[in-house]
Amino acid sequence: MAKKTYDLLFKLLLIGDSGVGKTCVLFRFSDDAFNTTFISTIDKSLTLSPRLECSGVTSARCNLCLPGSNESPASAAQAAGTTGIDFKIKTVELQGKKIKLQIWDTAGQERFHTITTSYYRGAMGIMLVYDITNGKSFENISKWLRNIDEHANEDVERMLLGNKCDMDDKRVVPKGKGEQIAREHGIRFFETSAKANINIEKAFLTLAEDILRKTPVKEPNSENVDISSGGGVTGWKSKCC
Repeated sequence: MAKKTYDLLFKLLLIGDSGVGKTCVLFRFSDDAFNTTFISTIDKSLTLSPRLECSGVTSARCNLCLPGSNESPASAAQAAGTTGIDFKIKTVELQGKKIKLQIWDTAGQERFHTITTSYYRGAMGIMLVYDITNGKSFENISKWLRNIDEHANEDVERMLLGNKCDMDDKRVVPKGKGEQIAREHGIRFFETSAKANINIEKAFLTLAEDILRKTPVKEPNSENVDISSGGGVTGWKSKCC
């Protein structure tokens, strides 16, 4: 069996309305790249997405296949292209530990709501993203917060991102409004720009550090990594059986 190249595995989600820049945020962090031609995640065709990568972890089932399935990485990738789910992997070092971040990009459009909710389970960190130039995307943050309360683990770390802060001339959501809703819900808040690379890495590393602080000291093995739900460390309270 291949030796693990990481100490802990954290499953993170990016959620929010379609078009707020979730995919661009993900690519800026994982690949330090920005592409203005990205199409909506849910509009991709059935072809295997080049963005999807197997983690290389040897196990009975690849831990990056769609949660709860026995599909191969290729089959999972094809399914992901049609359901609006995509992911990236990046390993970072925090407090002397190698942390593998498994970051899922979930579709924001309402017609995929029932698919997306299954991915809340097992998530250890969730980034809620809105577009500072789109007032509706900010108004819907309350809905996304309710979904997290209903479907995610009780101990999940949450973070609010006001994306596209480089477009201040088109801003319709004041920074103070983002700070206020974050304060009301006791979560961290950053304004970000994937295009200008503002606060992207800082946001992800801060979220990972917050998760690490509440993670049991025991390192992952076959008993404390939940492979079927896409990763994570046991000891987190779940609202679901």
